[in-house]
Amino acid sequence: MQNKAVIFFDGVCNLCNTAVQFVIKHDGKNQFNYTALQGEYAKSVLPQFGLAPDQLKSILLFDQGKLYTKSSAVLRIAKKLGGGWSLLYGFIIIPKVIRDWFYDIIAKNRYKWWGKQASCWVPTALLKSKFID
Repeated sequence: MQNKAVIFFDGVCNLCNTAVQFVIKHDGKNQFNYTALQGEYAKSVLPQFGLAPDQLKSILLFDQGKLYTKSSAVLRIAKKLGGGWSLLYGFIIIPKVIRDWFYDIIAKNRYKWWGKQASCWVPTALLKSKFID
């Protein structure tokens, strides 16, 4: 993993999969690895932070030993992408409780609005090295 940040995502969520594909496309510095919340890596790492992967409805970012959730994870991912995307990090000044309230509305309705897959998205052979099982 070479000290790369790890993005945890819901592998059956269409919105989450689209978000991961967006990050892959815009990650010119190759600074992220990815893993589904349904995978073994999530089951081994997240309990150390008091989290049960099967109870999560959030994209998470594990970076330099710290775990960021919900809106904080999204904003930190945008910041790491650089370019114009890093400007989104300015929203960090909004109190987390407010940011996460909006995030939770989207998370609660993600399957209804964007749908879900029967199984986790499988990356192409070219992208396989970016994913942790």
